[in-house]
Amino acid sequence: MATRLNRLYNPLYILIRNPVALKELRGRMRGPRAFMVMTGYLLIVGFFTTFIYLAATSDSLSNTGEIDGGEVGRILFSSVVAIELFLVVFITPAFTASAISGEHEHQTYDLLRTTLLPESSLVWGKLFSALAYIILLLLAAIPMQSIAFLFGGVDLPEIYISFVILMCTAVFLGSLGIYFSSTTRSTLRANILTYITAMAVALISALIIVVLVGINNSYTATTNTSVVTRAGEWILLIPRGLFICLNPLATLLVTRDFLINQQSVFTIEYAFQDGTSVTLLSPWLVFSFIYLTMAGIILWRTVHILKRIQE
Repeated sequence: MATRLNRLYNPLYILIRNPVALKELRGRMRGPRAFMVMTGYLLIVGFFTTFIYLAATSDSLSNTGEIDGGEVGRILFSSVVAIELFLVVFITPAFTASAISGEHEHQTYDLLRTTLLPESSLVWGKLFSALAYIILLLLAAIPMQSIAFLFGGVDLPEIYISFVILMCTAVFLGSLGIYFSSTTRSTLRANILTYITAMAVALISALIIVVLVGINNSYTATTNTSVVTRAGEWILLIPRGLFICLNPLATLLVTRDFLINQQSVFTIEYAFQDGTSVTLLSPWLVFSFIYLTMAGIILWRTVHILKRIQE
């Protein structure tokens, strides 16, 4: 009886036993497409890893006459994670943008809705099946990241944090893809809307970060240190930090810098111009909270849309 109750209230068990998730996973893994995508994914990551390694070692030799292992390791790891991030942004919407619209195009949505499966189970099943494959891709690329350990300069927390950021990005993009898939009957349109929204969030946040960093540098450079107030710095710090945590690449870079300089995983020490400092949450924690919260809101809205269509 206790085992049955544990299964009943175990979210992972509920997702695994979800008929939509099982159907999607079996359909995806039985065909050649999944293995072709994984092979292409690993070939791309491997090609760029080799290219970046050769470029980093050549540059290190030309500058100092010897290879700086720590610097090469950091460049190699950061580059591999950036490539993985680009591929996750490119692949995830392709798996989820057809979740609902694909059922309409194949004229199977009405048949699916005649079952007793609630809308929430349909949405979670579609999302879980896509994310399970994304997790497989990320795990398959970990050996590429681990090459950086041969040179040094990289610790285990960096791998954990990069994996969390990549997964949170995948969850957000997957939720976004399912949302647009539920609002349109065309898979192509859902894909376009998902990519446009994702690119807009990334590019607009990056542009605002550059502008805010420039304003901050001008403010601190042209203002006497004794005149610079903590209130003024807070006014610039809060929006800059918020938009950094909206951009996965910026979050990765800033978190990496704080890890290297402060060796702190969960908190950072920000120093003000007057010599005082304040303890803040690490950017990757704020990023994870923001992206998972947005994903939860998007999924709730998607379920609401499907219920309204059903009525």
